[in-house]
Amino acid sequence: MALTQTGANDRIRLGFIGVANRGSQLLSAFLTRENPNNWADIEIAALCDVHGTVLQAAKERVEREKPGSKPDTYEDFRKMLERQDIDAIVIATPDHWHAIQTIEACRAGKDVYVEKPVSITVREGRRMVEVARETKRIVTVGLHRRSALLYAQAAEFVRDGGLGHVSVSRTFHRSNLYPAGIGRETPSDPPPDLNWDMWLGPRPLRPFQANIAPYKFRWWTLYSSQTANNGVHFFDCVRWITGDEAPTSICAMGGKYAVDDDRTIPDTLHVTYQFPAGRLLNFGMYESSGNRTLPREGYFEIRGTRGTMYCGDRRFEVIPERGGQFQDSKPRMEPMDVKEEGNNQNHTALHARNFLDCMRSREMPNCDIEVGHRSTLMAHLAKISHTLGKRIEWDPVAEQVTNCPEANDLLHYEYRAPWKLS
Repeated sequence: MALTQTGANDRIRLGFIGVANRGSQLLSAFLTRENPNNWADIEIAALCDVHGTVLQAAKERVEREKPGSKPDTYEDFRKMLERQDIDAIVIATPDHWHAIQTIEACRAGKDVYVEKPVSITVREGRRMVEVARETKRIVTVGLHRRSALLYAQAAEFVRDGGLGHVSVSRTFHRSNLYPAGIGRETPSDPPPDLNWDMWLGPRPLRPFQANIAPYKFRWWTLYSSQTANNGVHFFDCVRWITGDEAPTSICAMGGKYAVDDDRTIPDTLHVTYQFPAGRLLNFGMYESSGNRTLPREGYFEIRGTRGTMYCGDRRFEVIPERGGQFQDSKPRMEPMDVKEEGNNQNHTALHARNFLDCMRSREMPNCDIEVGHRSTLMAHLAKISHTLGKRIEWDPVAEQVTNCPEANDLLHYEYRAPWKLS
């Protein structure tokens, strides 16, 4: 179905795959009354989840919050994609499902809003871009800060030389999960209304474990990581603001040093990325200490020769630089404190609105799948470097590691049958 063939007043019919946690938040974003058009010009036609209790709760919520709605429900997303009357799919499943579902939705003629990280491997992400282009579908990635006016202002300021030459940035994910973390659990039977085989999908068959699903899969390397879950947001913002496309050298160090739980990802990790333009991005993932890591409010720090920027969702602040040894000690610029105000603060709702608008116009969305792929692969490259215990050199055009042949074996994995990367 091509939405461009419908009338301007026709409602956009949406299907949601994954309606727990982030999926529930996306329902809120698409239904929010902060953007009245969202409420008026969409219909939630179908919902899909492998957990029956979650699915039923989402159905009742949609019917309650948008009177007259009667969404159909599905356990298998493929049945939803068969429907010719659905225009777009919103995907908020675990990371290892994103590529398969996005590609199949595009091939079924649907536009797609897919949550970050876009993929679990580099090759998945590139294939998602290729299929989106082949099928001419609008594919938005849920890096919602791309729809925030404040971040756009920060990007314009830095790209116009406001900070001078930027040579290094820092960003962090931090939370004190010491001592028990996600806990220790023994394998058990899954809840009776959870299709555990379908939840695993392309990943190896294994027994259910209560600290994997529904939320804690983010601490298991087969399904996600905290670098992908949280770091990708900030990699994307820094790339946008500085104008960097992709790193060419990556070094990750860390381990499970303090937290005693079942996780298969580090509790402490540090990654350094080097970009061709002559700058570094440092990312710290600290889960045994949660105190602040930056001297000012914000998610990340961007350091330039004229000033240093601290940027978060509600404001960015710039601290002037002064000349150091052998230099003039006068401030090199005026301080800045820019706050976002008014109705621009629900970035996810703004991002949802941009997706709907681009479905009608067929213009490139604020966070196209290519953009989301480039930000996501930074998490994958950190994982590869950490797994091998080596600094890796990256060719961003060929999307290959050039100094370590065995690293390229980690750009993808063999799916469990019957799933395939189409």
